[in-house]
Amino acid sequence: MKCPFCSHENTRVVDSRPVDDNTAIRRRRMCDACGKRFTSYEKADTIPLMVVKKDKNREVFDRSKIEAGVLRACHKRPVSVDQVRALVDEVENDVYNEGEREVDSNHIGELVMAKIERLDPVAYVRFASVYREFKDVNTFMEELKRFIQ
Repeated sequence: MKCPFCSHENTRVVDSRPVDDNTAIRRRRMCDACGKRFTSYEKADTIPLMVVKKDKNREVFDRSKIEAGVLRACHKRPVSVDQVRALVDEVENDVYNEGEREVDSNHIGELVMAKIERLDPVAYVRFASVYREFKDVNTFMEELKRFIQ
């Protein structure tokens, strides 16, 4: 693997260990030329999962979109980056474990909603307001009432 610091071609693995419930491998590497250390992650390549959007267009599943939405919902909330990553990992694992080649974007949204609700109530309401596209205060209040009860 090429060194990200000096671009030297030869690096060696110093340490390897499984991560993400044994679905990936974390490798600690050291450059033979500059001596700097860096980390790489290896994950098995799978058939790309397609997401069917509301307008029926299809695109490749992109976990960074889920992560960005959850991070926005958790802005200035007592939720750590590790908690957000764990939530996104759970959603990604749930979707891939279903074994389908295509998944509806609504299904992914509902999975995120269920998990973020347990994480932080304010983040849940923020995410719900965007995901469910609240049109007015009444629909927003209906969701709040459902959440409070």
